[in-house]
Amino acid sequence: MKRVTGIGGIFFKAKDAPALQAWYKHHLGIDVQAWGGAAFDWVGSDGKPAGGTTAWLISPEESDQFAPSKASFMVNYRVDDLHALVAVLKAEGCNVLDKIDDSEYGKFGWVIDPEGNKVELWEPPAGQ
Repeated sequence: MKRVTGIGGIFFKAKDAPALQAWYKHHLGIDVQAWGGAAFDWVGSDGKPAGGTTAWLISPEESDQFAPSKASFMVNYRVDDLHALVAVLKAEGCNVLDKIDDSEYGKFGWVIDPEGNKVELWEPPAGQ
């Protein structure tokens, strides 16, 4: 089952970057590379390349890349089948919030990662 299919772009810090990178790789299927991040190539609704890449990176807490900001965040990840992914994450022991929203904008669910960050999972409406 495909888990996360893309994001708009996010860069963030972690207290234990390697452990958090491993959690995202195992539970959300993100192909975390040795440099600590992943690149998602953009695709259209037909699955064909659409000419772009979204970058994602977990940096060590000591990084000064975002100084002086100490902002909090929530990442929105695109998924193919929200209900199936939520079921798998629950079975794997992840902290999944029970609420799933279904609206004209798609289906939304949430999981809490080991660092306490709220992660939003989004299944776009059909055809989008």
